[in-house]
Amino acid sequence: MPEERPTTDEYFMEIATVVSKRSTCIRHKNGAVLVKDKYILSTGYNGAPSGLPHCEEVGCLRQKNNIPSGERHELCRGAHAEANAIIQAALHGTSTENSIMYTTHQPCVMCSKLIINAKIKEVVYLFLYPDELSLELLNTAKVKLRQLKKK
Repeated sequence: MPEERPTTDEYFMEIATVVSKRSTCIRHKNGAVLVKDKYILSTGYNGAPSGLPHCEEVGCLRQKNNIPSGERHELCRGAHAEANAIIQAALHGTSTENSIMYTTHQPCVMCSKLIINAKIKEVVYLFLYPDELSLELLNTAKVKLRQLKKK
Protein backbone atom coordinates (compact mmCIF):
# COMPACT_ATOMS: atom_id res chain seq x y z
CA MET A 1 0.00 0.00 0.00
CA PRO A 2 1.40 3.46 -0.88
CA GLU A 3 2.70 5.71 1.87
CA GLU A 4 0.25 8.38 3.01
CA ARG A 5 0.95 11.78 1.47
CA PRO A 6 2.10 14.26 4.14
CA THR A 7 0.15 17.43 4.80
CA THR A 8 1.82 20.70 3.84
CA ASP A 9 2.73 21.28 7.51
CA GLU A 10 4.23 17.80 7.82
CA TYR A 11 6.16 18.24 4.57
CA PHE A 12 7.82 21.52 5.56
CA MET A 13 8.46 20.33 9.11
CA GLU A 14 10.16 17.22 7.78
CA ILE A 15 12.40 19.49 5.71
CA ALA A 16 13.18 21.56 8.84
CA THR A 17 14.08 18.33 10.62
CA VAL A 18 16.44 17.32 7.80
CA VAL A 19 17.99 20.83 7.84
CA SER A 20 18.62 20.43 11.60
CA LYS A 21 21.00 17.56 10.81
CA ARG A 22 23.50 20.16 9.53
CA SER A 23 23.65 21.77 12.99
CA THR A 24 27.05 21.93 14.66
CA CYS A 25 25.60 22.62 18.12
CA ILE A 26 26.42 20.10 20.82
CA ARG A 27 23.25 20.62 22.89
CA HIS A 28 20.40 21.07 20.38
CA LYS A 29 20.04 20.25 16.70
CA ASN A 30 17.58 22.85 15.38
CA GLY A 31 16.41 23.56 11.85
CA ALA A 32 14.15 26.19 10.31
CA VAL A 33 12.47 26.67 6.93
CA LEU A 34 10.88 29.92 5.75
CA VAL A 35 7.94 29.36 3.41
CA LYS A 36 5.67 31.67 1.45
CA ASP A 37 2.81 30.50 -0.77
CA LYS A 38 4.06 26.90 -0.33
CA TYR A 39 7.48 27.93 -1.73
CA ILE A 40 10.69 27.60 0.29
CA LEU A 41 12.39 30.99 0.71
CA SER A 42 15.34 29.90 2.85
CA THR A 43 16.55 27.46 5.48
CA GLY A 44 18.77 27.71 8.55
CA TYR A 45 20.32 25.55 11.24
CA ASN A 46 22.07 26.48 14.46
CA GLY A 47 25.82 26.78 14.62
CA ALA A 48 28.80 29.11 14.80
CA PRO A 49 28.91 32.09 12.42
CA SER A 50 30.47 31.45 9.00
CA GLY A 51 34.21 30.95 9.09
CA LEU A 52 34.43 30.49 12.87
CA PRO A 53 35.23 27.18 14.59
CA HIS A 54 32.22 25.05 15.37
CA CYS A 55 31.23 24.17 18.93
CA GLU A 56 31.84 20.53 18.00
CA GLU A 57 35.49 21.55 17.56
CA VAL A 58 36.04 23.96 20.48
CA GLY A 59 33.40 22.91 22.98
CA CYS A 60 30.16 24.42 24.22
CA LEU A 61 30.38 27.59 26.30
CA ARG A 62 26.87 27.03 27.70
CA GLN A 63 27.63 23.45 28.69
CA LYS A 64 30.94 24.47 30.25
CA ASN A 65 29.19 27.10 32.40
CA ASN A 66 26.12 24.94 33.22
CA ILE A 67 23.68 27.44 31.65
CA PRO A 68 20.16 25.97 31.50
CA SER A 69 18.08 25.98 28.32
CA GLY A 70 16.01 29.11 27.92
CA GLU A 71 18.43 31.36 29.82
CA ARG A 72 21.31 33.70 28.91
CA HIS A 73 21.00 33.27 25.14
CA GLU A 74 23.81 35.78 24.59
CA LEU A 75 26.29 33.32 26.11
CA CYS A 76 26.47 31.10 23.06
CA ARG A 77 28.87 31.03 20.13
CA GLY A 78 26.16 29.86 17.75
CA ALA A 79 23.47 31.60 15.78
CA HIS A 80 20.03 30.01 16.01
CA ALA A 81 18.31 28.25 13.12
CA GLU A 82 15.52 30.84 12.94
CA ALA A 83 18.00 33.72 12.80
CA ASN A 84 20.05 31.96 10.12
CA ALA A 85 16.96 31.38 7.95
CA ILE A 86 16.08 35.10 8.19
CA ILE A 87 19.71 36.07 7.46
CA GLN A 88 19.85 33.80 4.42
CA ALA A 89 16.67 35.37 3.03
CA ALA A 90 18.16 38.85 3.59
CA LEU A 91 21.49 37.91 1.95
CA HIS A 92 19.62 36.83 -1.17
CA GLY A 93 17.22 39.78 -1.22
CA THR A 94 14.15 37.70 -0.43
CA SER A 95 11.31 39.32 1.51
CA THR A 96 10.08 37.37 4.53
CA GLU A 97 6.92 39.46 4.95
CA ASN A 98 3.81 37.31 5.48
CA SER A 99 5.82 34.09 5.36
CA ILE A 100 5.53 31.06 7.64
CA MET A 101 8.47 29.70 9.60
CA TYR A 102 8.66 25.98 10.28
CA THR A 103 11.13 25.30 13.06
CA THR A 104 12.00 22.25 15.10
CA HIS A 105 11.80 24.17 18.40
CA GLN A 106 9.68 27.04 19.68
CA PRO A 107 11.77 30.19 19.10
CA CYS A 108 13.70 31.87 21.92
CA VAL A 109 13.10 35.52 22.78
CA MET A 110 16.00 36.71 20.61
CA CYS A 111 14.72 34.88 17.54
CA SER A 112 11.15 35.97 18.29
CA LYS A 113 12.23 39.61 18.04
CA LEU A 114 13.78 38.87 14.64
CA ILE A 115 10.64 37.02 13.53
CA ILE A 116 8.46 39.98 14.51
CA ASN A 117 10.69 42.51 12.72
CA ALA A 118 10.94 40.27 9.65
CA LYS A 119 7.10 40.39 9.51
CA ILE A 120 6.77 36.61 9.56
CA LYS A 121 3.07 35.93 10.12
CA GLU A 122 3.19 32.43 11.61
CA VAL A 123 5.57 30.05 13.37
CA VAL A 124 4.95 26.31 13.38
CA TYR A 125 7.19 24.27 15.69
CA LEU A 126 7.58 20.72 16.99
CA PHE A 127 9.13 21.00 20.44
CA LEU A 128 8.51 23.41 23.31
CA TYR A 129 11.32 25.64 24.55
CA PRO A 130 11.28 27.15 28.06
CA ASP A 131 10.97 30.86 27.16
CA GLU A 132 7.83 32.63 28.38
CA LEU A 133 8.93 36.08 27.19
CA SER A 134 9.21 34.71 23.66
CA LEU A 135 5.58 33.59 23.78
CA GLU A 136 4.46 36.91 25.22
CA LEU A 137 6.21 38.92 22.49
CA LEU A 138 4.91 36.75 19.65
CA ASN A 139 1.36 36.90 21.03
CA THR A 140 1.50 40.68 21.52
CA ALA A 141 2.77 41.10 17.95
CA LYS A 142 -0.04 38.81 16.74
CA VAL A 143 2.32 36.28 15.20
CA LYS A 144 0.39 33.04 14.99
CA LEU A 145 2.19 30.31 16.92
CA ARG A 146 1.25 26.66 16.84
CA GLN A 147 2.78 23.38 17.79
CA LEU A 148 2.64 20.61 15.23
CA LYS A 149 2.00 17.25 16.85
CA LYS A 150 4.08 14.39 15.51
CA LYS A 151 2.09 11.38 14.32
